[in-house]
Amino acid sequence: MARMWMVRGDGGRLYDAFHERGVAGIGWSGLAAQAIQGGTRKQLTALYQQLEPHAKPGRVVSGASQVWRFVNEIQKGDWVITYSPTNRLYAIGKVMADAGYHAQWVDDDMALARQVQWQAQELQRDDLSERSKNSLGSTLTVFEVPQEVATEILAALQGKPMPMQDRAEEEAIADPLADIESQALERIKDQVNGLDWEDMQKLVAGILRAMGYKTEISPPGPDRGKDIVASPDGFGFEHPRIVVEVKHRKGQMGSQEIRSFLGGRHKDDRGLYVSTGGFTKDAQYEADRAAIPLQLWTLDRLVRALIEHYPATDAETKRIVPLKRLYWPA
Repeated sequence: MARMWMVRGDGGRLYDAFHERGVAGIGWSGLAAQAIQGGTRKQLTALYQQLEPHAKPGRVVSGASQVWRFVNEIQKGDWVITYSPTNRLYAIGKVMADAGYHAQWVDDDMALARQVQWQAQELQRDDLSERSKNSLGSTLTVFEVPQEVATEILAALQGKPMPMQDRAEEEAIADPLADIESQALERIKDQVNGLDWEDMQKLVAGILRAMGYKTEISPPGPDRGKDIVASPDGFGFEHPRIVVEVKHRKGQMGSQEIRSFLGGRHKDDRGLYVSTGGFTKDAQYEADRAAIPLQLWTLDRLVRALIEHYPATDAETKRIVPLKRLYWPA
């Protein structure tokens, strides 16, 4: 079986760019040209030290090693996987060409890129076992996916989920704290995504209360496009009056759902649309040109807001998503 590599473009920001351009790429523009010219790992490490003399040694070694691996260890025919933390989707593709230097993509953090034939089907994070989720959670930009995890990913892509055998794994990382933070964020997202719709609605209202608003949750039944109303007074008489729609389901919300939500809004309203399944590009375009201010919250943005305001949340919100703080040496 061909090897599989995770290539995480700028923490997932380049997920759509990878698809649109049919590539997988990484930054490190200062190292890119020399890496393509056959620079050794030792030479790249020395160059990195020259470019960033104040960088920690672990970061220097890790960065140079990832660039070297992207150019030299990944081979044509290998699998590559990348992740969108916004929509909690993995894309899987086949590497079709050697790495190349692309000066025109330097500002896009894709100075080094490989042509990739991406599969049409994407894989939802929830389709993988906990062991695979954890294995793919490293913050490294480039790393090899363990063989049994790759086997599960390819099986899940074909609709044939496969249980994994327990196996202890060790991986050296440059910044263990950064990895812990990334793992924690994804695990909280997994926990929140497992809530039922009623608790999800209460969670959104709880975050808004922690932000300083009073909330009114619509009773069960037709809500006419508003699940929650948040305002300074709790009645919606004082501005801003934020009207919230919560969609907790698989699948992205499209432009039609956004237009329907906006159609029932007053000109002085402010809108917040929460979709744990994410949004299509057309939906984002529709929100950008809306006549009223409108924010779109994916599961990622929802959880980041929860973490930011968690100390100010009330007991009910903490009951829905119990978290504890971890202190770590700075």
